[in-house]
Amino acid sequence: MNALSQTLRATDKASDPDWWRGAVIYQIYPRSYQDSTGSGTGDLAGITRRLDHVASLGVDGIWISPFFTSPMKDFGYDVSDYCDVDPMFGTLADFDALVLRAHELGLKVMIDLVLSHSSDQHPWFVESRVSKDNPKSDWYVWSDPKPDGTAPNNWLSIFGGPAWHWDGRREQYYLHNFLASQPDLNFHNSDVQDALLDATRFWLQRGVDGFRLDTINFYFADKELRDNPALPVEERNSTIAPSVNPYNHQRHVHSKNQPENLDFLARFRSVLDEYPGAAAVGEVGDAQFGLELLGKYTKGTTGAHMCYAFEFLEKNPLTAKRVAEVFERFDRVASDGWACWALSNHDVIRHTTRWDLSADAQKAYLMLLLLLRGSVCLYQGEELALPEADVAFEDLQDPYGIEFWPEFKGRDGCRTPMVWEPSNAAGGFSEAKPWLPVASEHLTQSVAAQEDDPSAMLHFYRTALAFRAENSVLNKGDQSTVSAEGDVVMFDRFQGITRLTCCINLSDSAQEIALSGQFEDIGGAVSDAARNDGILKLNPWGVAILRHAT
Repeated sequence: MNALSQTLRATDKASDPDWWRGAVIYQIYPRSYQDSTGSGTGDLAGITRRLDHVASLGVDGIWISPFFTSPMKDFGYDVSDYCDVDPMFGTLADFDALVLRAHELGLKVMIDLVLSHSSDQHPWFVESRVSKDNPKSDWYVWSDPKPDGTAPNNWLSIFGGPAWHWDGRREQYYLHNFLASQPDLNFHNSDVQDALLDATRFWLQRGVDGFRLDTINFYFADKELRDNPALPVEERNSTIAPSVNPYNHQRHVHSKNQPENLDFLARFRSVLDEYPGAAAVGEVGDAQFGLELLGKYTKGTTGAHMCYAFEFLEKNPLTAKRVAEVFERFDRVASDGWACWALSNHDVIRHTTRWDLSADAQKAYLMLLLLLRGSVCLYQGEELALPEADVAFEDLQDPYGIEFWPEFKGRDGCRTPMVWEPSNAAGGFSEAKPWLPVASEHLTQSVAAQEDDPSAMLHFYRTALAFRAENSVLNKGDQSTVSAEGDVVMFDRFQGITRLTCCINLSDSAQEIALSGQFEDIGGAVSDAARNDGILKLNPWGVAILRHAT
């Protein structure tokens, strides 16, 4: 992208308070993007150095996973200071420089806010655990044991085992939906809400354009701490937790998803509304009620602007039938909401490996995301078609993987360093030994190698993103019913007098679809189809984008 295009992009986005609607957001995992200090760990200055690459893709913004002060038991998702940068990532000045450069390139900056829990080393928890009557004694979810000394209820942690940890100082249990070192904050206490909203303002005042809200449906726990019911075997889903995790054995109706969440989100939204254009995308972590919660949390103007959906992050293949089923349910329970779709992120196996995709299949799935109504998140390295890395047990860092090895290898395989050029074993990520090993097969797929290859996936991503940007109907337009015609996903996008029919073949066999009417094929380089006598022929993994005659 040239300097003029970047300037025009910055001007257009700065003047649009609804920039987030239909935006494409590029997720950066800071530990693994670029090391600028020789520590073996990525940092904020490294991200700034590589923002030109991000801008060249044609995305609208970045989402940076946590970089706050933290003991790093869960790699930044255990925050010990919400208003500072961990020294391993740099300083507040480094963050300010990153925001400045991103805005110069026309990129919005969203950061990951982890509000449901903190680190056990956060000063709030250090004080809270001292006694039952100190000023912060009620800032976390504490409970007396049952008469027999066992935990207050049957709630389970996502990372395995009970969600309660005994603290001898208070002779009580505290709740942790994740690691025992990640105690849950008590959102029933308005002082806790106030403190978290103050932290939100801190980053808005530093120029961020919004937030990705981690585990948005975990903020409140049932005040009565009632037991969760069992979940029938046939309803279990391994998207949120692997099948070997007993967390899948419960319907989590009391430990999360509480109705009070809507009141807090209204308070949070009012803070964002103080800063025109600020937006939030919430991560809804729920295998049974995800779309319903998405609908509730993004309806109207008092919740999150959009929610991050898990339906396309599942292990089972994303077939045409499955896509149609997702949107049938979405239209039924979340028609007034706004989704942010993704195929990969820092918590799941990269979709290239998860679904064993060929290059043509990867292109088809990218086009599916870019043509559907909603916003989009792309995960770093996805533009390079990186497969999941195979990380040996002795190299594992993720406590989740260490706990459930070998049936579940954790999240390290999707978190290995970005590969920029093949000059060293770290792929240009660092001059030192990286915090996670770089997969040898990734080196041949580096940015530098793909820049020199016109047929590389990197160039297709740029072409596809440019196509979306050039057709505003794909950003904010409406959408018809999504249907499955055999292996082909079909739907219309429309805005004003513009109407597009989109067809995506999600199979390795050619497909034929009967279409009547006058159309113009506008797909160009992102299309792989032909029309003849009212029959649309889609090549394997082919895409057709047809504009209706007006």
